[in-house]
Amino acid sequence: MIYRDFQDKKISALGLGCMRLPMGESKYGNIDIEAVKEMVAYAIKNGVNYFDTAWGYHNGYSELVMGEVLKDYPRESFYLADKFPGYDLANMDKVEEIFEKQLEKCQVEYFDFYLFHSLNESNIDAYLDPKYGILDYLLEQKKRGRIKHLGFSTHATIENTRRFLDAYGEHLEFGMIQLNWLDYKLQNAKAKIELLGEYGLPVWVMEPLRGGKLASLAPEHEARLKDLRPNTDAVEWAFRFLQTVPTVGVTLSGMSNFEQLKENIDIYREEKPLSEKEKAVILKIADEILEKKTLPCTACNYCVTNCPAELDIPALIKIYNGYIHSGGGVIDNARVNELPEDRKPSACLGCGACEAVCPQNIKISEMMNDFASRLKK
Repeated sequence: MIYRDFQDKKISALGLGCMRLPMGESKYGNIDIEAVKEMVAYAIKNGVNYFDTAWGYHNGYSELVMGEVLKDYPRESFYLADKFPGYDLANMDKVEEIFEKQLEKCQVEYFDFYLFHSLNESNIDAYLDPKYGILDYLLEQKKRGRIKHLGFSTHATIENTRRFLDAYGEHLEFGMIQLNWLDYKLQNAKAKIELLGEYGLPVWVMEPLRGGKLASLAPEHEARLKDLRPNTDAVEWAFRFLQTVPTVGVTLSGMSNFEQLKENIDIYREEKPLSEKEKAVILKIADEILEKKTLPCTACNYCVTNCPAELDIPALIKIYNGYIHSGGGVIDNARVNELPEDRKPSACLGCGACEAVCPQNIKISEMMNDFASRLKK
């Protein structure tokens, strides 16, 4: 396992993200806890020591599962990260209540890493509003040793990320951004890397495969990459790209099964960063993909939680993207027709509740209206 130095710690360069745990029937919502136990055992045996959960992952069950699984390991043998769920404005005045509950759910006395979760345009004013006392409370927990390191994750614009750092930067120790070879330009990740560098903050990576979207590529793109590295698949290309960024510390991957975990760990047994030529080629492929105007959904499911119509929004966006690229092909039409009427795009209320929590700032209601209009035609 590759390790990164972070202050007095050596952290595995690959971290296990707990937003997309293996699914199955159990008392923990829809999480297969036995599969999680197997994955965690293998991860720890092979050098992974960083685990990342959050209040909203798996509708709150992720914290419970990770607490139940990790309690079998010595506390000093792993690093656990959790986050304050400020993506939901209703939580802003509940920082103490939520933090105490998170410690209880995770069955720990402290978090090694704790983050302001999902800074974005809809919550930055609340995050910075002193009346909620969020920063003061978290700094107090740090003083008490219940938080070892404080950071933040951001989906905000460069301007608002800078505004947040100007206000809180002196108290922060790392920043998490959405970074992969597609979002290097699409989400302006390159500029965010540079911004974090201005504040001396190492980069934590989320969505290295964009929710699995970069795990497979169009045949013509795969062929160009095979010419450069014949034995390297799309998944490895994504991680090797991240290894070219010198300030990247931990890369979090939301591995959903044992096979994904094993593949990723094998990749992180050694560093093989891209050459300048290889990097130029994959960024050129990114440009070609972006020209197709695909909506950048990562299936985080925050929107689903907020949708009063209970629509499976990520699934509909996925169908929509395929529909746009195929020009309304037979398969994509069939996928929509298979849905009940109250689950189709036309069932969208246009209320915007989903957009308020979307990390990608997708105009979901506009997409739904457009999709419904296209289907009518």
